[in-house]
Amino acid sequence: MNISVVIPLYNEEESLGELEAWIRRVMEANNFSYEIIMVDDGSKDASWSEIEKLKKLNPHVKGIKFRRNYGKSAALHVGFQAAQGDVVITMDADLQDSPDEIPELYRMIVEDGYDLVSGWKKVRHDPISKTIPSKFFNGVTRFISKIPLHDFNCGLKAYRGNVVKSIEVYGEMHRYTPLLAKWAGFEKITEKVVEHRARKYGVSKFGLSRFINGFLDLMSITFIGKFGKRPMHFFGTIGTLFLVVGFVILAWLSYEKLIFKEYGITDRPLFYFGILTLIVGMQLFVTGFLAELLVRNSMTRNNYIVEEEI
Repeated sequence: MNISVVIPLYNEEESLGELEAWIRRVMEANNFSYEIIMVDDGSKDASWSEIEKLKKLNPHVKGIKFRRNYGKSAALHVGFQAAQGDVVITMDADLQDSPDEIPELYRMIVEDGYDLVSGWKKVRHDPISKTIPSKFFNGVTRFISKIPLHDFNCGLKAYRGNVVKSIEVYGEMHRYTPLLAKWAGFEKITEKVVEHRARKYGVSKFGLSRFINGFLDLMSITFIGKFGKRPMHFFGTIGTLFLVVGFVILAWLSYEKLIFKEYGITDRPLFYFGILTLIVGMQLFVTGFLAELLVRNSMTRNNYIVEEEI
């Protein structure tokens, strides 16, 4: 199969029929073998009924429905697990991503040899309350990850099939699939300027909490990527620094007491600071040892209740 199109969605009943017809036209015009995997993330509207109707009209449509809302990362994860295409395309269900971009994205993966191509919405049709935080977020992510992308959060992306089988998307990590791919060893990552269309139906799901959670997940994924297999290198280094500082302070105070004998060690605030640094250093060492024991991933982290599949 040439292409799997994975579409996570939440309350997008108005746009699904138009989106499916658009994707079908593009696929048939380019003679692609394909599947469309729509993952209903616990929608409260009639999105699942629309998917069932589309399945009857187009046998290439597949649907997965969550019993409740887990988030976009969860929807992408199960979509990636179900995908069978040589190239996996992700896009949002709100018609802001253009299926006309699919042939060129496919070509860049197959012919140019990229592992991941991320869309860049150079010209956006979003309010300033969304564009300004997005620019800040992308700048910080670009600085930390060292991946030269302008738009990490663009829903329109293309992946080589083995990339999506090698990464684990959870929490709010859908924003960081390029970074996840890089940590997994897929470093041929680039971007393509894509059309950003104004929202036609429904309302945006963007909120301040998403921005905050995304930043926290960036810190988490950066730490896991660098120290996930060797947490003692992180905690042990800081712990050693605290232990050395505490030892030097207490050793100096003891020397002064033995030589000058003019005051008690416990009369000086520096003594308590030295004790504090020793305690903190030991705590960090213990944290490092415990983290080494827990370094294996939880077996239940990506267990989601799928109510129905077609």
